Amino acid sequence: MAITAFTAASNAVDAPKRRSRIALVLLLPGLLYLALFFLVPLVSLIITSLQVPDPVVFGKYTTAFNIQTYGAVIGEYGTQIIRSFFYALLATIFALLFSYPLAYFIGVKARRWPILQGLMIVLVIAPFFISFLLRTLAWKAILSDDGVVVTALQGLSLLGPQDHLTGTPAAVVFGLTYNFIPFMCLPLYTTLERLDVRYLEAGSDLYAGPFHTFRTVTLPLSLPGIVSGTLLTFIPATGDYVNASSQFLGGASSTMIGNVIQSNFLVQLNYPAAAALSIILMAIILIIVSIYVKRSGTDDLV
Repeated sequence: MAITAFTAASNAVDAPKRRSRIALVLLLPGLLYLALFFLVPLVSLIITSLQVPDPVVFGKYTTAFNIQTYGAVIGEYGTQIIRSFFYALLATIFALLFSYPLAYFIGVKARRWPILQGLMIVLVIAPFFISFLLRTLAWKAILSDDGVVVTALQGLSLLGPQDHLTGTPAAVVFGLTYNFIPFMCLPLYTTLERLDVRYLEAGSDLYAGPFHTFRTVTLPLSLPGIVSGTLLTFIPATGDYVNASSQFLGGASSTMIGNVIQSNFLVQLNYPAAAALSIILMAIILIIVSIYVKRSGTDDLV
């Protein structure tokens, strides 16, 4: 009897250890993936940002601890850094303003018509089936000086004969907004689709107007979708280098930090500067995202 009780107690003690070992084995592939594709590149990026140029061979750098590179790139490209975050903020706001009514209609109003709801979801996802570059290049043709948009605006006297849209900040922000609308709309839809419409009916029963019901019921319940959508839009939009490129919608006066990193890495072969800018961009984004998520009360999303 005593032996049986001792065996049962030993098994009870060993069970959590076995479960922890099983959990560790299951987590091991994911941990290896993060170490290989995140930690290793990050450490390599930090080491590269501290290198110094070889005095003889152009484009060759030696390992050192040259932290002055960070101060140099901030002083030289501070305008592009600020511009990138400003453009990304505008694109995020515009994407939210466009996506929220659309997601609300698909997730709440269109529930009674499943076919229409499915069709609209497909239309939102459809741009993903076309290359990001091709979509941006198509808008360059549409917004070109001889395109239908500029011609119509000139006909309405909203643009002068010498005015143009491509190569302007407005075109860059428009391109960012258009390309990242699906990233904003889909998280909003998934949140609003789970919204219990009985809460909205209760607001009406308590004599609350549509705006008051939206402000006190719908908006708070959809906050996780708003936070997820804004993060999925703001973070990649900040580092985007396609829309602001002079080959697409941007110009010399609208370059973003992604264009500077691309130029330093591929053209000027200034790898420490490109690496330092990448780390600075990542650090600023982490700070902004942490503050934003903390203030919004959705810490469980990160």
